[in-house]
Amino acid sequence: MPLPHSAPSANVRPGHRGVRNIGEVLTELREDFPRITASKIRFLEEKGLISPQRTAAGYRKYTAINIERLRFILALQRDQYLPLKVIKDYLDAIDRGERPESLPEGVTVAPRGLTDNLAGELQAHSRSLGLEELMTEAGANADLVSDLCDYGLISNENGKFNEHALKVARACVQLRSHGIEPRHLRSFRAAADREVGLVERVVAPMASRRDVSSRAQAAETAREISDLCLGLHSALVQGQISRMDT
Repeated sequence: MPLPHSAPSANVRPGHRGVRNIGEVLTELREDFPRITASKIRFLEEKGLISPQRTAAGYRKYTAINIERLRFILALQRDQYLPLKVIKDYLDAIDRGERPESLPEGVTVAPRGLTDNLAGELQAHSRSLGLEELMTEAGANADLVSDLCDYGLISNENGKFNEHALKVARACVQLRSHGIEPRHLRSFRAAADREVGLVERVVAPMASRRDVSSRAQAAETAREISDLCLGLHSALVQGQISRMDT
C-alpha cells in the first residue's frame, strides 16, 4: 500500500490541487469510501492523524497532502482493520523523518516517492494545551475551568488539556452567558458515562479479542454507535424544543 506522497495522485482531479473545504473533501473521497462523514474527518483531526489548514475565520482547508493522507488512513482502516493508534504511530515515524517499512499484523507498506519535503509537510501531532492556552482559546477564566474540573466535565493530564476539553470549555462559556453554570451540567457527565457504558457492553466481545483487527473493529463500531446515540439525543431534544413554537 503506497504512502501518500508529494507527487500528483491519480485520485486527485487535475486542476483541483488547491485547498478544499470539508464538503469538497467528502465529494472527492466518497467514491472510494462511501461511509466517510464530516464527523469522521474531524475525529481523525482530533486524534492527531491529520492537520488541515485554518482560515482567519477558523474554517478548515484541506491540501492535496491532507487528502492523500486521509486516503491512506481510511484504506488501512477499511482493508486491514488497523487501530488508529497503530496508524498514527506509523505516520508519526514518517513525520520524524524515519522510513518504516511495515505495520503490525504483517501489513507491508511501500513508501512511494517519499521525500524530505513530504516528511516536513505531513504533520499529525495531537494538541495538548496548558491552562493559559485553554483559557485563551475558550474565552474562559480560571474559575470556570476550575469548576469544570471539579464537576468532572473536563480533566487534565499533568496540567495539560486535550481538544475535547477545549470544546467542552467553549460550550460552557456560551452556556454561562445564558445563566447555566457547570454545577447545572453534572447530569451531562452522568449521561455520557451511561452512554459509554452501553457502548462498551455492545463491543465487549470484539474488544476482548487479542488480535489487532478485532480491536480496531470494536473501536469503529463504538464510534458508529456513539454517533447514532448523539443523533438520537439531538432528535429527542429538538422534538421537545419544537413544541415551544406551537
